[in-house]
Amino acid sequence: MECSPCEGLYFFEFVSCSAFVVTGVLLILFSLNLHMRIPQINWNLTDLVNTGLSTFFFFIASIVLAALNHKTGAEIAAVIFGFLATAVYAVNTFLAVQKWRVSIHQQSASDYIRARTESRDVDGRPEIQRLDT
Repeated sequence: MECSPCEGLYFFEFVSCSAFVVTGVLLILFSLNLHMRIPQINWNLTDLVNTGLSTFFFFIASIVLAALNHKTGAEIAAVIFGFLATAVYAVNTFLAVQKWRVSIHQQSASDYIRARTESRDVDGRPEIQRLDT
């Protein structure tokens, strides 16, 4: 097949394959609870960034492919798929934002409780001298 302006198609292929690979890796990590072994990474934020970037790039790639296509059935189907994938990733981004906000509130509450507990431990232990006395 002769393809003169194929940049839109190539960009769409790159975006869809990249999103598939990254989302697939995260799906495997979450499904097998492997993310619990690496607590240094904020997984809620990682999921939020992945879904947000995938939403943005699927939207851009779908617009580019819609503007630069040869009106073949496969390209029209790819444009429809791209906008459907954009909608699904947008919903997932919304849910990831909510989950991320809840985790931030829980983290700040647990930090407060930990600080209160540590201050009580100092009051109950006479061997620790207070600096203000």
